[in-house]
Amino acid sequence: MDAWVWWLVAALVLGILEVAAGGSLVFLMLAAGAAAGALAAAVGGGTAVTVAVFSLVSVAMLAVVRPVARRHLRQPSAIRTGVDALIGGDALVLERVDARDGRVKLAGEIWSARSFDGSSVHEPGATVQVIQIEGATALVA
Repeated sequence: MDAWVWWLVAALVLGILEVAAGGSLVFLMLAAGAAAGALAAAVGGGTAVTVAVFSLVSVAMLAVVRPVARRHLRQPSAIRTGVDALIGGDALVLERVDARDGRVKLAGEIWSARSFDGSSVHEPGATVQVIQIEGATALVA
C-alpha cells in the first residue's frame, strides 16, 4: 500500500479522536498535518520529506490556527439590547398591577404593566419579574 494512503488513514483516525475528545482541536490540527503528509507522499516525497511536512504543518496549526479557532468557539452568547435586555429583570410595583393596568419602575423608568397570567394582582412596593414586553407594557409575574 502506498505511503499516502497510510497518511490519510492517520488523518482519519486523528479526526475521529478529535470528535471523541470533545473539541480540544489538538487532534484536528494533527489530522491537518497528516493530510499534508499524505499530499507530500502523493507527489513523490520520501519518508523524511513527508514526516517533515507533517511536523511543520502540525506545529504551525497548533501554534497559529488553534488559538484563533478556540477564541472563536468561546465567543459569548449574543448580547441582548433594547427591551429584550429588560426581560427577566426585576421591577418595583408603583401602582397596583392587575390583568388590565398598573405601573412599575423598571430600569429607572416608569412603565405601564399588567399581570402576565391575567389573574394575579401585585400591590405597590412588591417586586415582580418582567416576563414579556408588549409595546410599551411590561407583562410581569
